[in-house]
Amino acid sequence: MTAGGLTHLDETGAARMVDVSHKPATLRIARAGGRVVMARETLDLLTSTRAKKGDALAAARIAGIMAAKRTHELIPLCHPLALSKVAVEIERDESLPGLVVVAEARTTGPTGVEMEALTAVTVACLPIYDMGKAADRGMRIEGVRLLEKSGGKSGDWRAEAGA
Repeated sequence: MTAGGLTHLDETGAARMVDVSHKPATLRIARAGGRVVMARETLDLLTSTRAKKGDALAAARIAGIMAAKRTHELIPLCHPLALSKVAVEIERDESLPGLVVVAEARTTGPTGVEMEALTAVTVACLPIYDMGKAADRGMRIEGVRLLEKSGGKSGDWRAEAGA
């Protein structure tokens, strides 16, 4: 039983970790995305070899992967998962201008990896900001959201394009 359909609350409204022991292990995949919007000069700097702090995109990819692996330590009530894959891709987007970050997380288990993918994207955006802030304190991290998920009882889901 849950309070108001929220799975992390019991019938009294108290926070709880969801019991997934009865659920079958299936392949679970989640993709999340976000972006860091910045001045075009900052984008040029971060995607070149001239950045004073080093390769911002490599640092961001590693930070995102590391964060996904530690999601259960960062987000209350998340289950520790044996992740079989975490990938973080970062692409330059001239129309922002800025960088688009997409993360994919995979596991075979009784619960989904949406939080791991979202955590990977969020944390991957932070080193980009950190490494570019001396040039552009007005950068914005925005649009972090789940793009798609598959597996489990609820099946597949995909965000509407442009939403």
